[in-house]
Amino acid sequence: MLYSEYPKHLVAVDCIIFGYDILEKEIKLLLIKRSFDPAKGKWSLAGGFVEKGEGLDVAADRVLSDLTGLNNVFLKQLHCYGDIERDPGARVISVAYWALIKLKDIDQEQSKRNGAHWQSLNKIPPLIFDHQSMVEKAMRELQLQIKIRPAGFELLPEKFTLVQMLDLYEAIYQRSMDKRNFRKKILAMGILEKLDEKEKETSRKGAYYYRFRKEIYKKLVNNGFSFSLDVN
Repeated sequence: MLYSEYPKHLVAVDCIIFGYDILEKEIKLLLIKRSFDPAKGKWSLAGGFVEKGEGLDVAADRVLSDLTGLNNVFLKQLHCYGDIERDPGARVISVAYWALIKLKDIDQEQSKRNGAHWQSLNKIPPLIFDHQSMVEKAMRELQLQIKIRPAGFELLPEKFTLVQMLDLYEAIYQRSMDKRNFRKKILAMGILEKLDEKEKETSRKGAYYYRFRKEIYKKLVNNGFSFSLDVN
């Protein structure tokens, strides 16, 4: 057998799953209580070992689907973690992925059965191994990506107000932004459809709902359009 003289290592995938609570205006992280040793009973990212005949992306899709009941969501490879002593159970090399999902789409019963809980990003409990580093790196990547691509729409409901979109960006950047400049920039792109419907739960006058026009965005990109929403 080729390479038989070389040591074998375990390969795992870990998923940093972000969601957005539109009412509480905060980014949340989906965590699980670990049900086995080492670190049994402690908070962990969703993860698992890569199975025989399974690619990394397929393994990450499986872990995400098993936990949330969702498929075909925004899921991107983040980084490979291979420190020798990162996992006290064995030599495990982990490939981290980050995902964006809509809170309302998740299968709540399936998540509960797997011990999953949404935790505010501002109140994350201590995590096992190097999972905190994974979360911090994924958050930096999210902050970068929403500047250069419409990734933020993966966290919003199908229809939303401009104020709700601004709230999302402020939650991700963790700072206040200029409301007028934000509105001007996003509307100038021509990728939002204004609906003949208002959100009246938070104000008497109400604010119009909008919808992200994904097909229009794709056509614009094919014609050289570059998404840019870096607003101070």
